[in-house]
Amino acid sequence: MTQEIVTLDAKPSQDQAGADQQLADSQAQGVLVTPSAVKRIRVILAKEGISTEEGGLRLGVKGGGCSGLSYVIAFDTQPRERDNIFTFDGVRVFVDPKSIVFLNGMTLDYEETLMRQGFNFINPNSTRSCGCGTSFSV
Repeated sequence: MTQEIVTLDAKPSQDQAGADQQLADSQAQGVLVTPSAVKRIRVILAKEGISTEEGGLRLGVKGGGCSGLSYVIAFDTQPRERDNIFTFDGVRVFVDPKSIVFLNGMTLDYEETLMRQGFNFINPNSTRSCGCGTSFSV
């Protein structure tokens, strides 16, 4: 499993407008992954040698960080028994039952600009985040 550092950003990318509409249409059930994030996940899975049929991206939440909770992102070769599994254009996203409580309705975006690149968690459940952008509270 490979982990990446992620950032929390309240500013959505260009792909966010379409993702916002999809999220509204789905009544905020589960998680949403934007097309730019799907594209990046697919590249990383291939680089890690993880099959999109078997493996996927793991999203989660753990205790800790400045604001109380921190996002976890990893790539896994297969889902766990009780995982919630979401599929976006052939890319699977795994969320454990404890984390889905905090991530339900969240959008995962990927931004790549001259100034920064990385995954952004756009989480309506977050009431406060810290300055470093990797932790939040509800």
